[in-house]
Amino acid sequence: MAQVYNFSAGPAMLDPGVMRQIQAELLDYQNTGMSIMEMSHRSALFEALVQDAKANLRVLMNIPEHYEILFLQGGASLQFSMIPMNLMLDHRRAAYLNSGVWSQKAVDEAKRHGEVIIVGDSADQKYKCLPICDALPSAIDYAYYVSNNTIYGTQFKTIPMDHPVLIADMSSDILSKPIDVSKHALIFAGAQKNLGIAGVTLVIIRKDLIREDLSVDTMLRYATHQKADSLYNTPASFSLYVLKKVTDWLLEVGMDAMTKRNELKANMLYTAIDQSELFMNEIKKEDRSWMNVVFTTKDPQLDEAFISFAKSYACVNIKGYRSVGGMRASLYNAMPIEGVQRLIEAMEAFERQVKP
Repeated sequence: MAQVYNFSAGPAMLDPGVMRQIQAELLDYQNTGMSIMEMSHRSALFEALVQDAKANLRVLMNIPEHYEILFLQGGASLQFSMIPMNLMLDHRRAAYLNSGVWSQKAVDEAKRHGEVIIVGDSADQKYKCLPICDALPSAIDYAYYVSNNTIYGTQFKTIPMDHPVLIADMSSDILSKPIDVSKHALIFAGAQKNLGIAGVTLVIIRKDLIREDLSVDTMLRYATHQKADSLYNTPASFSLYVLKKVTDWLLEVGMDAMTKRNELKANMLYTAIDQSELFMNEIKKEDRSWMNVVFTTKDPQLDEAFISFAKSYACVNIKGYRSVGGMRASLYNAMPIEGVQRLIEAMEAFERQVKP
């Protein structure tokens, strides 16, 4: 099989070692004669898998015991609705930082349930820098931000707000670097970038925020899933299995080593872009994402030519988001340093080819 480096923003690549483990167990999970895909979610083996996955996450993220770990469905997008439905209860108002498409989608959903106050917005800068929150209003139920922006290539390196009920969408940079869970009331993430494959959504929520509000539909209550230990209905069982395998791998690698590797990969690529006479990155330097590096030649035809050219260097899925254009290289945990080196080689070769 030909080696390729998959720079897709998601679903994203998995570590090859994890993939081999999955392949080896695909037809027979722990000598049961059954695939994990065939196994009842009520079985002792599957329940143990769920508990092991939670235990892995507690270690990797240093999650305190007074936080619940939930495995839900509906993708990160369903959390745009579940959060205001479950938490916008006392004041019926919340503060949001608008740093791009995904925060704007969350704002649009929250407006269905109460008042949304935008406390920072970089739309007028075309999201090429991060918004700054100077102050939070009083009498809000929560404050909300997106830690990393896949489309625009920006990332908060520090927590941008301080509030007792701080919520973060960490779908695209969770487990890429240390994060202080205790500074947040709720963290959520779709799995298909750093946690595994699409189908399961991780929610880490402080237990005192989980309420049994009967005005909220049963499946949309955090309380429902807490009581059932994330097994109220049939879960995305294979996705959960993969998440367990990925977190096993991360424990082996170690979060310190993974953080250093991610910083190195990003610095390598940004250095190549900054030294190039053809490629450029227009994001404010201190706001640049480690996970999603966006760049362009400023010529859409040249961009398309490079995207095609990069395939000859085994670099695939580097086309930028449709509303932004250009190129985007996603450097999630599973992307090896060799993949970044290969992309840089492709950039240098292409620049030599088109240089007058």
